[in-house]
Amino acid sequence: MKIGIIGATGKSGSKIVTEALNRGHQVTALVRNKDKATKLFGGTVTIIAKDAFDITKQDLTNLDVVIDAFSVPLGKHLAYQHIDLAVHLVHLLRETETPRLVFILGAGSLQTDDGLLLDQLKKIPDSQAWIDTPESQTHELDFLRTVTNVNWVGVSPAASFVDGPKTDYALGKDHVLYDANQKSEVSTGTMAVAILDELENPSVHQARFTIRNK
Repeated sequence: MKIGIIGATGKSGSKIVTEALNRGHQVTALVRNKDKATKLFGGTVTIIAKDAFDITKQDLTNLDVVIDAFSVPLGKHLAYQHIDLAVHLVHLLRETETPRLVFILGAGSLQTDDGLLLDQLKKIPDSQAWIDTPESQTHELDFLRTVTNVNWVGVSPAASFVDGPKTDYALGKDHVLYDANQKSEVSTGTMAVAILDELENPSVHQARFTIRNK
């Protein structure tokens, strides 16, 4: 497949690039910093250097998949850009099946036995410094669920999303996944594997799934 990755130099994006290349796919890195992408990936990927909000339909036309691994710095109050970028990408691809859009969402929109995880996160002391990110990504999913004329899929990490290597994983839909020790964690490497598995063997359409490390 021809896979475009927005935010390809980030922690999640770079792991997805590596996993996709290892599986023989062609990768286009859509990034702001061309030098950083070149340093990370050399000549193994095609690089389109521009702001995510300047991406055009023509940039995406020849791709089979576009993965939104865009992120913003915590505490900078820019989390609304997650929603804005989702709206921008959906607008570009209305009434299309290709490319397929993949959105990496937060865990805040997942359900627990005590209700929405986001509502529990808000109770953590000093959460106002970072809560806008899980809040915005919850609204991002709310928006995506209204979209019926674009081929999209969302993926939420477990409650704890850490940088790390790939492992086996467990799949779910809309509830936080815990292991036998009541741990809910997924690594960036595992996230990459799960996304590529879904792309190669599609099973989720216009919906969200979630994963955790086994």
